[in-house]
Amino acid sequence: MNMQPPTPFPGRPDPDEKVVFDRRELGAIMTLYGRMVAAGEWRDYGMSFLREVAVFAVFRRTAENPLYRIEKRPKLRGRQGQYAVIGMDGQILKRGADLRTVLRVLERKLIRAVDD
Repeated sequence: MNMQPPTPFPGRPDPDEKVVFDRRELGAIMTLYGRMVAAGEWRDYGMSFLREVAVFAVFRRTAENPLYRIEKRPKLRGRQGQYAVIGMDGQILKRGADLRTVLRVLERKLIRAVDD
């Protein structure tokens, strides 16, 4: 006799399921991270995947608090947008539905005036 595991009820999320960044999202984040590391601004990162939020935290030094947190909260998808960039002090710098648009707030840090 062949037993199959029970099929979960449709529409109800698994309580152990976590929010994660998909490949496209991680690609956009890691592209920005690589550029900031090359510029000497960032040195380390950490990721957390929880039930309601996925977090990519950026550090200048490993032992410090994160400079920025890039968060994905799918429950806010229909309202303010599921992506947010949060500063060291907890202030939301940018929030929106498109990750690349939200990350532009951090790309401005790469633009510097060149002295002649």
